[in-house]
This record gives sequence, structure tokens and C-alpha cells, in this order.
Amino acid sequence: MICPSCGHDNLPGAEVCAHCLHDLMGLDLPQPKEGLQRHLMEDPVRALPLRPPVTISPEDPVGQALQLMRQHRIGSVLVVEGGKLVGIFTERGALLQLVGASVDVNALRMREVMTPQPVVLHEDDTLAFALHQMSIGGFRRLPVVRSDGTPVGVVSIKDILRYIFTLCRT
Repeated sequence: MICPSCGHDNLPGAEVCAHCLHDLMGLDLPQPKEGLQRHLMEDPVRALPLRPPVTISPEDPVGQALQLMRQHRIGSVLVVEGGKLVGIFTERGALLQLVGASVDVNALRMREVMTPQPVVLHEDDTLAFALHQMSIGGFRRLPVVRSDGTPVGVVSIKDILRYIFTLCRT
């Protein structure tokens, strides 16, 4: 990494220049260029058309969550307690935990099958960060919360792809 102050060629990832001690932190971070790349690296999650979250209590029956998912044609419900996100229940979770099991979905409580403390996004997170979180976690959707933990919506990979498609058409 070349020091912008003295021109010394430093080792990649160096925090300070070995010659003049100039701060090099942040110089090796990717910088957006233009077009789609700039949008992905700068546009926040709140730029997406977030639908209000469909929520359920940890004590509600799983059958109610399944009915809500079917009724709203969505792939997940957020589990909320005291106005704060405590878990998520997804169609994938339903398949993995319920198919083949002899359980009464109206007796089984959300607390028993939800994914607790899910990975979340914040409204100011960039689309690139959202895609990164989805990629490394293998998620198709992530809850969006305010700084106090209040859920404001769910972002799906479909939502991001639709947004990208509209950018490419303009």
C-alpha cells in the first residue's frame, strides 16, 4: 500500500506508514465507482419498499404463524415480545422442524421453534451489507429493526433484486 503522504510502499493492510507514520487505516477499503456499484455500496436498506412486519408472540401457537404466513403470502413472521424482536420463524424453519414430526401445531408454541436472536439489518445499513449478511448466513430474508430493537420490516433477496432491476431500467 503506497503512503499518500510520503510515497513509501508499505505492506498490504498496514495501519501506519513504516516510513513517516502517516495513518493508512481505511485506504484499502473498496470505494464505490458509479452506477449499480455505487447504489449497492451507498443506498440504505430504507430505500427498499419495506412492508410492515407480520408479527406474533413467543407464546402463540405455531399453527397461527403458519396461517399468517399463508394469509399474507410471506415466507416468515417476526416473533416479538414487549415490542422488541426476539426471534424469527421462516418457511424453511417450518419444513426442517415440522415435516415428518408428529406434533400438534396448535399446541406447539413459537418459543419452541423460532430462531432466537436472529441476524438483523438496520435501516441505515447499505444494500451491499444486507447482501453480504444474507450470503454468509445463507438467509433469504432478514428482519429490519430500529436501534431500539423494534422491527420495521423484513428484507428479502427478492426485494433487493427488484430494486436493482429498477435501477438498471433507468
